Amino acid sequence: MSRRPLPPPFPPRPKGLWRDTPPAIFPPIMGLMGLGLGWREATTTLGAPSGIGDLVLGAAAMLLLFCLIAWLAKPLRRPGVISEELRVLPGRAGMAAMVLSLVLLAAALVPLAPGLALGVLGVAVVGHLALMGLVIRTLLTGPEEGRVVTPVFHLVFVGPILWPLSALPLGFDAQAVLWATIPVALVIWAVSAVQLIRRIPPAPLRPLLAIHLAPASLFAIVASQFELVVLANASALLAAAILVALLGSARWITAAGFSPLWGAFTFPLAAFATALLSVSGGAGLVGVLGGVALVAATLAIPPIAFKVLQAWAKGSLAARTNAAVA
Repeated sequence: MSRRPLPPPFPPRPKGLWRDTPPAIFPPIMGLMGLGLGWREATTTLGAPSGIGDLVLGAAAMLLLFCLIAWLAKPLRRPGVISEELRVLPGRAGMAAMVLSLVLLAAALVPLAPGLALGVLGVAVVGHLALMGLVIRTLLTGPEEGRVVTPVFHLVFVGPILWPLSALPLGFDAQAVLWATIPVALVIWAVSAVQLIRRIPPAPLRPLLAIHLAPASLFAIVASQFELVVLANASALLAAAILVALLGSARWITAAGFSPLWGAFTFPLAAFATALLSVSGGAGLVGVLGGVALVAATLAIPPIAFKVLQAWAKGSLAARTNAAVA
């Protein structure tokens, strides 16, 4: 009896520095940047020591720059790697978080170096618009099952709501971004709710549901910047309702145990805390809750970031998130 031939072996992963840097490193870095901006808001509203926010932002900025260099080594070797990253959900989320982290970096630089902040914001906006185009092309040319609306759509298509955080202090009237992104978020929320009713997402992907908290929180922050009190309060209330729903489902959402997708918990937590501080000015019960939320975010975000980056350092993160190889 003849034996069946063995399948060909998988090709070995190419060797070289940073050939498989996974985009999954960027969501927790975005969370750290948001945490630093949250502490900066707490300095204004609660009288927190200014050094906390600056320390977190400084460390997160250095980490972001290092990770950017590590990831950019891939498209510099082989530009086609960008399209490959966008074909998988962790890659798409990571790429969006990468450009949004640059937007947050610009916001962090505004009071320190406005000219540099403007340059970083310009690069981030161009990068984000390019990312939108690439994602749309991927959705249109990819398989039909890949066109399902996911929470990651918020990062890609509602992410511009972060632009006013630095654009307004730099003298640009970016209120149109707020009104343009609200209907997009509403559509994503509505479609996602229908999908959630019709089909239970697999356990490994459930942490991505936390991203739904981010747009409502950011609408509250940006509306506060423009002194749109009613919209800011309504957005904060919606964010609180989403958070309550997420907390009530926490055991179900985390049923698969820790994974790199837990990075999706980080930036929404920071945004929610900042939203409460922004709409309340640090006063009253909402201000107290904002302080509590900020402390909770501080206890949660760095450990998640550490574990994700530790997996990268050990060499397992790329394979676990299907990162493209240059």
